[in-house]
Amino acid sequence: MTRRLPQLVRRSLALAWKVDRKAVVALLVCQALSGFFEAFGLLATTGTITALISSGQITDRLREALPSITVLAGAAGLRALLGIAVGNISSRLSPRISREAETQMLDAAINAELAAYDNPGFNDKWDAADRGAEVARDLITESQQLMACLSSLIAAAGVVTVLHPALLPLLLLAALPQGIAGMKAARVQYETSRAMSADRRTLGLLRWYMMDKDIADQLRSGTMAEFLLKRYRAIGARVDAATDKAVHRGARYAVLGAVAGGVASGLVWVSLALLLGAGRMSVASAGTAVFALRTVGASLQGMVGYGTRLFRTGLYLDDWAEFIEEAGGHRMVRGTRVPAPPRVIRAEGLTYAYPESDAPALDDVTLEVRQGEVLALVGENGSGKTTLSKLLTGLYLPTKGAVTWDGVGVEELDPQAMWRHTAVVPQDYAHWPLSARDNITLGQPHGGDERVREAAVRSGAHEVVDGLRSGLDTLLARQWWGGVELSGGQWQRIALARAFHRPAGLLVMDEPTSALDARAEHRIFAGLRRMAEDRAVVLVTHRLANVAVADRIVVLERGRVIQQGTFAELTGSPGLFRELWELQNDRGVPAPRGETP
Repeated sequence: MTRRLPQLVRRSLALAWKVDRKAVVALLVCQALSGFFEAFGLLATTGTITALISSGQITDRLREALPSITVLAGAAGLRALLGIAVGNISSRLSPRISREAETQMLDAAINAELAAYDNPGFNDKWDAADRGAEVARDLITESQQLMACLSSLIAAAGVVTVLHPALLPLLLLAALPQGIAGMKAARVQYETSRAMSADRRTLGLLRWYMMDKDIADQLRSGTMAEFLLKRYRAIGARVDAATDKAVHRGARYAVLGAVAGGVASGLVWVSLALLLGAGRMSVASAGTAVFALRTVGASLQGMVGYGTRLFRTGLYLDDWAEFIEEAGGHRMVRGTRVPAPPRVIRAEGLTYAYPESDAPALDDVTLEVRQGEVLALVGENGSGKTTLSKLLTGLYLPTKGAVTWDGVGVEELDPQAMWRHTAVVPQDYAHWPLSARDNITLGQPHGGDERVREAAVRSGAHEVVDGLRSGLDTLLARQWWGGVELSGGQWQRIALARAFHRPAGLLVMDEPTSALDARAEHRIFAGLRRMAEDRAVVLVTHRLANVAVADRIVVLERGRVIQQGTFAELTGSPGLFRELWELQNDRGVPAPRGETP
């Protein structure tokens, strides 16, 4: 603990320094002045006691003690004022420190490779780091309380040492058992919390699912409430049992520490009595020693208590710091080359395997897409279409093989610069709680509202925007006052508009019209070849009628390319594509019930 606590205090002050430097300086000055006034007051105690127990009239003795009493009162008053100032500064810094910790954690998360989210360990590390960011608000408070106790201890220990050097080592010995017990209890609590992190995350997800508006109808119509509540209670009971076990272990450590500390404290007071009885200390000095010993004892107890809490907070903060440093072991480490809008995007011998997967999602895939053409990816569920599109955009890096933009591997490119030339319409698109304008521009309003309107017209989103009460300024989130909720098809038009608003480069559309009506879908595919004039387009879809607009069609099966060609070539020759095409068109119109077909 002695080695660890200074590091934690420095870390808390470093975080606070980023937030408010003046407040940190004021905090340190107040703590130093508080310790100085405490030592000054304790030294004045000897003069007060000496004057009061001397011979003579009581009025004379009081008059003689008055200067020392004034010093005592003044020191106490100033320390009280400084304590208020310290509390005020700490209260202002605490939420800012927590927000700074959360900001750093979020920055680390968004700069991790996308593949990190497929790794179970990443989620565990995120959960632990999130707990660290949450308790970071306690860091400055616990640090300043520890510093206050240390300041008081130094002041009182100096006075005790002046009175008799033998008393101080005994006091330190008295505090040691409780310090060890507190540290062991803190580690037990921390290890239990880490062990239960997956269960706590599950509880959080269950709470979210049971309260989420989008699936509230399915929760009710599927009569799942009783099942989910039963699961929630069972997991909660498991967490409670582990917590109770940790609390009982911590209590046993606390009892042992208290017994050992009590015995050592008794030795301190016996030693003081022996010194006084042997004449090695005057009555006035003994009285001062009593006050000083009480101050030292309280400071030591405070250091043990606050130190233990800070130690426990530091364990959680270590998880936060590890995540910040490594982003769960998946921080993006790529090149710095800034690409132009790609003219040729090529996959060569491309293989990709998800973490802990038995088989690769893609295996030895080779293909290319050029600016000005539409490439369609077709295949049954699980064939690797979406994975391939993420590799072409550089969201994933290959396990084997290469993906190149104009001959340069995506791992050599600056990822942010590369993605500025990328527009993606995923299957599950984000419903950002922002205005319609920001949902289309994604906070990057190049070209002004004229460009926004053009993208909206191409996707059909202009019909949605024109129907909103405040047009592009309408908040698309019913949870907030003045916000509205869109239908699934309306949201898909917005998602398409945001992709069309992006600068020229690579456009990836993964089931882009799954929620659209026939008229809106026709608008998208009728204008798709015009969209491809200044960009490369990759289209992923199960609706094979829509891929007729593609210049080339690549058919995937179990992660491998099994067919390539135009729509006419693939429908005119045997293979998986023609089989799927015939199945999609095998829809006879049944006769009315009761009639012979």
